[in-house]
Amino acid sequence: MKIAEKYNEKPDICNAIGAHHDEIEMTTIISPIVQVCDAISGARPGARREIMESYIKRIKDLETIGMSYPGVEQAYAIQAGRELRVIVESGKVTDAEADTLSFDLAQKIQTEMTYPGQVKVTVIREKRAVNYAK
Repeated sequence: MKIAEKYNEKPDICNAIGAHHDEIEMTTIISPIVQVCDAISGARPGARREIMESYIKRIKDLETIGMSYPGVEQAYAIQAGRELRVIVESGKVTDAEADTLSFDLAQKIQTEMTYPGQVKVTVIREKRAVNYAK
């Protein structure tokens, strides 16, 4: 509320911000609406801290599974844990092995983890050749 007042927000808005947790008295029609919206939002699954901790653990577990195979350089869980991108060393992993690795990772995730929906596994194998003409 103090930030809203500092930046000259309308008094009705400042009251709604301050009153939605019963810090001040509700004086506008917007205040109870904001309070109800806050209660609905807070009641959503995943809106509280303990869910956030399990989310972070799931992300770390995905990356750990990705790093557990030989030839893997890096593993990144992205898209809120809905995708695992694994970067492999092109000198150690062939194209066929990258394909197999993608399948193996998906199977390991499926058997060892609990997650909502599906997890896309992408294995990236890149070889760059750079030269300069003078």
